[in-house]
Amino acid sequence: MTETVSAAADYRQTVFLPKTDFPMKAGLAASEPARLARWLAGDLYGSIRRARADAPKWIFHDGPPYANGDMHLGHAMNHTLKDLACRTHGMLGFDAPYIPGWDCHGLPIEWKVEEGYRAKGRKKEEVDFLSFRAECRAYAAHWVGVQREQLKRLGVLADWDEPYLTMDFGSEAVIAAELMKFATSGQVYRGAKPVMWSPVEQTALAEAEIEYEDVVSTQIDVAFEIVEAPNYPDLLKHGPVYAVIWTTTPWTIPANRALAYGADVEYSLCYLAGLSASGWSGDTAVNASLTAALDDRMAALDQWGNKFWICATELIPQLEARITERGIRGSIRVKQRLPKDALKGGIAHHPLHHLSGFFAERRPLLAGDFVTTDAGTGLVHMAPDHGEDDFALCKAHGIDPVFAVQADGTYADRADWAWLAGKGSVISPKLNAPDGPICSALREAGALLSAGEYRHSYPHSWRSKKKVIYRCTPQWFVAMDRPLAPSAAADAASRSPVPGESLHGSTLRELALAAIDATRWVPAGGYNRIRAMVEGRPDWVLSRQRAWGVPITLFVHRESGEYLRDPAVNARIVAAFKEQGADAWWTVPAQAFLGADHDAADYEQVTDILDVWFDSGSTHAFVVEARHGVAQADLYLEGSDQHRGWFQSSLLEACGTRGRAPYKTVVTHGMALDGQGRKMSKSLGNVIDPVKIIDVHGADVLRLWVASVDYQEDVRLSDEILKGVVETYRKLRNTLRYLLGALDGFTDAERVAHGDMPPLERWVLHRLAVLDGEIRADVADFAFNRMTARLAAFCNTELSSLFFDIRKDSLYCDPADSAKRRAYRTVLDTLFHALVHYLAPVMVFTAEEAWATRYPDAPSVHQGVYPAVDAAWIDEGLAARFATFEALRAQLALVLEPMRQGKVIRSFLEAEVTLPVPEALADLDLAELLLVARVNAGPLRSPAASRSPVPGESPAGISATVTDDPKCARCWRHLPDVAPETQLCTRCAEAVA
Repeated sequence: MTETVSAAADYRQTVFLPKTDFPMKAGLAASEPARLARWLAGDLYGSIRRARADAPKWIFHDGPPYANGDMHLGHAMNHTLKDLACRTHGMLGFDAPYIPGWDCHGLPIEWKVEEGYRAKGRKKEEVDFLSFRAECRAYAAHWVGVQREQLKRLGVLADWDEPYLTMDFGSEAVIAAELMKFATSGQVYRGAKPVMWSPVEQTALAEAEIEYEDVVSTQIDVAFEIVEAPNYPDLLKHGPVYAVIWTTTPWTIPANRALAYGADVEYSLCYLAGLSASGWSGDTAVNASLTAALDDRMAALDQWGNKFWICATELIPQLEARITERGIRGSIRVKQRLPKDALKGGIAHHPLHHLSGFFAERRPLLAGDFVTTDAGTGLVHMAPDHGEDDFALCKAHGIDPVFAVQADGTYADRADWAWLAGKGSVISPKLNAPDGPICSALREAGALLSAGEYRHSYPHSWRSKKKVIYRCTPQWFVAMDRPLAPSAAADAASRSPVPGESLHGSTLRELALAAIDATRWVPAGGYNRIRAMVEGRPDWVLSRQRAWGVPITLFVHRESGEYLRDPAVNARIVAAFKEQGADAWWTVPAQAFLGADHDAADYEQVTDILDVWFDSGSTHAFVVEARHGVAQADLYLEGSDQHRGWFQSSLLEACGTRGRAPYKTVVTHGMALDGQGRKMSKSLGNVIDPVKIIDVHGADVLRLWVASVDYQEDVRLSDEILKGVVETYRKLRNTLRYLLGALDGFTDAERVAHGDMPPLERWVLHRLAVLDGEIRADVADFAFNRMTARLAAFCNTELSSLFFDIRKDSLYCDPADSAKRRAYRTVLDTLFHALVHYLAPVMVFTAEEAWATRYPDAPSVHQGVYPAVDAAWIDEGLAARFATFEALRAQLALVLEPMRQGKVIRSFLEAEVTLPVPEALADLDLAELLLVARVNAGPLRSPAASRSPVPGESPAGISATVTDDPKCARCWRHLPDVAPETQLCTRCAEAVA
């Protein structure tokens, strides 16, 4: 067969090639800023709000990030997910506004300002209080501006001109008003409790402000001599008996006030015996060391001879292991197992009782239900200053804290503690070391049984990165288990989802748990997580000993100790804050707030700062309610760490004042990690800067990564992963580019009705209708990765590799008015409108670029909605037929691809195939759909007859040869009707004519 074509037969100008100004190379880093500038100048956000004014509202409430640094990858992921949620719901036809916000108060900002002071050799105490607050405000305002510009560049569409800031005067007024609602309902109280305390930052911290790091502490076993055992007098007849406790915080021993035992734990009376030395060698130095160690142990044996220890029976092996040093082998032997309640009513000496004063007070043995045999000795020393269980048990028995540790972590200056003066902070390793002052004092007193290293997880401040402690100090709290007062219950009921519902007698914990049950949690595991936290959380610590924030706006009567609950006073405070901000608490005289009914001399004005989590927890009041005009937001979306942070503080704040949650649905995402699954940190050098990604690849690529990952888990990003995202972007962009080129010149006059379309076009519309339903379901489930995967697969597999490939011949070569070409272009037009809107929430700049390329004078694509899909397009019978076709196509490729690779054919168009034609496909032009020269119907061969297939033949009975039909010079198809004189097939001859 002759393949040459006459030079005169050049029909290139007669082919309808796609034409578009939409470039193949995106150049996003250069083009996106210009497009963003046009959006901002044209107030795209406001235009959408005006266009959706009558649409049903769908309200997202933005959790406020701290205004104290550049956007990192976690911020970028978080805000892209929020933007996706709002944009996709906007595409569903809702009015979905996005009011961004920032948390501007609190320690993160105050700490940064203090760091600036320290760098300059200045002290915070040397700065005027209000001037310091002004510096904090300026610092926050600076970073709000920086982060706002970075988030704009990310393509987040929001009300950037009017964000909410917790430091706005109006916001501070609402925060104070919300606090006073809690006070009015009687849920606020002042008391001394152990709270998480940062000796470095000298303030109480919330659980959400704590992070845990592995540390090596000193673990010690300490003996407390029991001097009374009224419930089991025989205990002391054998000789001196000691209760042995184990702790990893030696610094708490001086503050001990009692011992706790488990009522159901079995204890044994035991003694030290069988000491010997092992490991002798020819090494003189080693032997000398062992001899010294043995001498120490023999001294210990002398010291403890005829003395007995009490330890939980099952923990004796652990105690024995701790007191046995290198080269020494000894044992602890049981004298007897103690009867139940043997320790009840017992009294012990503090190991340092010889110091007299506080230490000479006797220490009772108390039953504690928190005592376990997981570790230690089964006996726990109680320091009510430094533990929640300690405090509660001691309080129940009338034992008070001693307030031994000061704000900076040093011991109080008192006579009986003089030996600890100048020894440094309690978090100092030197203070707690085996040779430090506490262990040395215990050793000299003969009470230290062991001292060694212990690795464990320990709480640190997430800002200073230093250890925190439990410290008992007077603080303000919100009670979790105190019933709402009747007046507050009535007010909360008026805001409740059930009008008139009485909340009188309900506690904050009960209301919060009920609200958790009424909320949708995505993923579902979030429900168990936050419910467990709220079930077990202590009272909410409201007060902070800092300067930057909203003050606790209460006046406490100096004689009664009760705080004032006067609506008129509260109203004057709120009015002053609206006008002057929270600084008014220090600039307006107290009498001006109190008015004529109260004398300022009778009241203490509280100056503690309100927990910053209360600030952010109150934002629903001045954003969701005040600006959106609804009672509950449809969505809160943050990282999973916010179950203990903003989700919880918002829940408690709203339940305490309104009796319900401020949200209907809560979605959480994981953390952003590097390609190896490690948390990003500067020290590891694995930080991926989102700003740099945008500068190189464009924001749409970063957004596509966010939309592609399973964000409900921790997600990874590396240069290699990013390459895959760039490739996915390229394929999606090329789909839009093909559609734009193929639709060049398309008008409504070309449209073909659905019923008049060929089966292939109707099948594509069926697939589009199915896809539309799936995408809408994905949006409802916030399953953006599933949505993006569907879109990519549809574009790559069903469109580019099948539909576009099959129909390019018709597009290029059919006459302009042919029914098939018109039907194809009609479907392409439908596909363009659908895909550009499906992709618009993800690839915001690219979708707008594609839309503007086709409709330069039309409103933004982001003002549109997902196109309506005709239910008549769904055709399951047709779908089944094309499933058969796709299976046949895949089988044929197994035959033709080896022939192409072996250069038997240059393309499938040269192949004439024989195959069994399924009945469902009998009416289709299979040669056209399979992109081959000719299809001959053949019988279905049995597998047995095809076990040794010849080249060009498949086990399914498909065979192929090189066609003898001539090649059309215009369409390149091999057809029997190609005229020798024109080298054109009949179809192309008509098109040329």
